[in-house]
Amino acid sequence: MTTRRRQTTLRRLHGAIIDLIVLMNLPSRDDELLAEAGVSLDRALFPLLVGIERFGPIGVVELAERAGRDYTTISRQVAKLASLGLVERRPSPADARVKEAIITAEGRRVTDALDAARQRLAGPVLAQWSDRDLMELERLMRRYVDDMSAAKAIKGD
Repeated sequence: MTTRRRQTTLRRLHGAIIDLIVLMNLPSRDDELLAEAGVSLDRALFPLLVGIERFGPIGVVELAERAGRDYTTISRQVAKLASLGLVERRPSPADARVKEAIITAEGRRVTDALDAARQRLAGPVLAQWSDRDLMELERLMRRYVDDMSAAKAIKGD
């Protein structure tokens, strides 16, 4: 591939990723997902609950970094999740000064409902995709994320 063509492709890829992020962050999509899951939870809390389920046990600072939000805001929101019985907070075994969040059985029930709803909502969008196309998208997305993560780790960011 020529340098110019590669640059054009990378620019279009970046545009597609930005478009995807915008779509995924639309409040109406969150409302639709919560309704489909039958979950009554503040829209600001459920992405944190999902993050704790996927990456936990996780410290609030790391969770805030992953969410791209302020530590104090995330700390208050994790406290709210704890008050709802969806997560527990505990000292980190590695560093007692760090409070980790870990999902509870009730929190797992909620994230399982969200996962099932996400599957149902994605079904019609991907109905015309072949299994091969879907597996290729998953493989390439995973590779891209893994390679970006590895590049960040190498630079020490």
